[in-house]
Amino acid sequence: MATLPEPPAAFREFITRYPDLGHAWELMGQAGKDGPLDDSTARLVKLGIAIWAMREGAVHSGVRKAVALGIEPAAIEQVVALAAGTIGLPSAVAIFSWVRDVIPREED
Repeated sequence: MATLPEPPAAFREFITRYPDLGHAWELMGQAGKDGPLDDSTARLVKLGIAIWAMREGAVHSGVRKAVALGIEPAAIEQVVALAAGTIGLPSAVAIFSWVRDVIPREED
């Protein structure tokens, strides 16, 4: 089992302030794991949903978690490319930049 990255400070502070919401969030995450998808496939599906919803924080989180699971950057970037036809090229380019916030280019 991969070690997931530490959530951002704002998330930790919010959950400390509202522990019942934190517990409910954990239960939703657990319930979503019930089914035939392996962890990597489920993570890429969740990333695709975050991309479609244009949720920058969720994309950042999804990419961090995907990397922690050992998913290759090329597979993560392919999810963005697959979304382009549905969300449009300008949105896909914006999301690609969000992915690059977490996975810098090798030249960087």
